[in-house]
Amino acid sequence: MSSFTTISDKVKAGQRLSEDDALALYASNDLLAIGELAALANERKNGRNVYFNVNRHINPTNICVNRCAFCAFSRTGNEADAYTLTRDEMVRRAVEARSQGATEVHLVGGLHPDLSFGFYLELLAAIHSAAPELHIKAFTAVEIDWFASISGLSAQQVLKQLMASGLGSMPGGGAEILVEQVRQQICPEKISGQRWLEVHRLAHQNGLKTNCTMLYGHLENHADRVRHMALLRELQDDTGGFQVFIPLAWQPENSPLKLDIKGTSGLDDLKTLAISRLFLDNIPHIKAYWVMLGEKIAQVALAFGVDDLDGTVVDEKIGHDAGARSPQHLSLDRLIRLIRLAGKTPVERDTLYRPLRSF
Repeated sequence: MSSFTTISDKVKAGQRLSEDDALALYASNDLLAIGELAALANERKNGRNVYFNVNRHINPTNICVNRCAFCAFSRTGNEADAYTLTRDEMVRRAVEARSQGATEVHLVGGLHPDLSFGFYLELLAAIHSAAPELHIKAFTAVEIDWFASISGLSAQQVLKQLMASGLGSMPGGGAEILVEQVRQQICPEKISGQRWLEVHRLAHQNGLKTNCTMLYGHLENHADRVRHMALLRELQDDTGGFQVFIPLAWQPENSPLKLDIKGTSGLDDLKTLAISRLFLDNIPHIKAYWVMLGEKIAQVALAFGVDDLDGTVVDEKIGHDAGARSPQHLSLDRLIRLIRLAGKTPVERDTLYRPLRSF
């Protein structure tokens, strides 16, 4: 196994880490040394800046044909708390968000068996018409594949039509763990890891920037996490289309997946964020998603290679339905204060990481 000294020398020389290197970092108990290396790697890319945006999440429906083992959000149509927002209600929320200073609306939801692909095209067009300045980041690769299956179109045709209706970029959800052996245990009905990568490759080829994620802290081991990141790194080498990597800590509290663990530890969260910064040398940004990590770990992560805190969010349902204890919303002032207290420069960005203003 690689020695820490060898890995440190590689990082300082700007050389790429191997999967064995990443596993050696996971095996190390010297969290502060790993964090220091990650901070160095991050500062080379992003200086002292920490990015955030003013955004709003809208989850159109929790009705979903898939029943992923880890998911506390999805419902069948006959459950009492199943819901589907109307198009007018979603447009109203988007317009409200814009009036409150949002530059982005983030749309992801369940795979509804009765909504047509046309419904989503009309939704994007209506939001784009009502709030043309708002960037629409919408639909995971899982949703894109679903739209293809219900419309009889190819994923390529689906993406083209969505872009024509106002789609500006894609989130990174649905990746979970790309290693098929684990994927078959936690989300056997979901598209394969290979298909997830194919859809993102198509998006990148069509000029769409996308995010990428990893759900960790459930049935996977460290080797699975590293292989997952290696697959993302390989695709990024080819396309350059990923903007940010977002490790998502599994929330066990309300999850149907019952394991003898209580979720991730702060130690694991910080180590995973730091290792991802060191290993994913070709992805510009690493995000600490405060919704799932909580404010305090997300803030500490700014010393462990992280340069992005997501945004104001507002009304997020997927993580909170799973048991996330974070607030539904962080004010602009609160985000700025969290970043400043960590000794960093708060920078409001748009969805494509163009700086809007520094604080």
